[in-house]
Amino acid sequence: MEFFDKALGVHPFSLQLRLDRAEIISGNLANVDTPGFQARDLDYKSILQNIESDISNRDGGSFSGADLRQELLYRVPNQPSADGNTAELSVEQANFASNSMDFQTSLTFLNMKIGGLHKAIKGE
Repeated sequence: MEFFDKALGVHPFSLQLRLDRAEIISGNLANVDTPGFQARDLDYKSILQNIESDISNRDGGSFSGADLRQELLYRVPNQPSADGNTAELSVEQANFASNSMDFQTSLTFLNMKIGGLHKAIKGE
């Protein structure tokens, strides 16, 4: 298992992180009209840097959704609303679209890594 972790690198974790972030942004979108709702998000770059350092320094650690809950941040709105809701429709839609494209990129990288491993195993 450690071989695959080193061979695949951060890509499986990145993919899972993008899935988790899509869920968080979806929650923000679903509550865009809920009075007092506080929009949440993650600092993707800092989480991924921590995961990268854990992979290179670890003896077998792992990433889980429980770790992610500690990393959730509140979003500061561009235009505060009168009802205290910090979710802004256009911002959430843009973040969701960007995260979706980043998910596809992460999936492409993971597929390339797996394809490379497959070729190496077959001796190509």
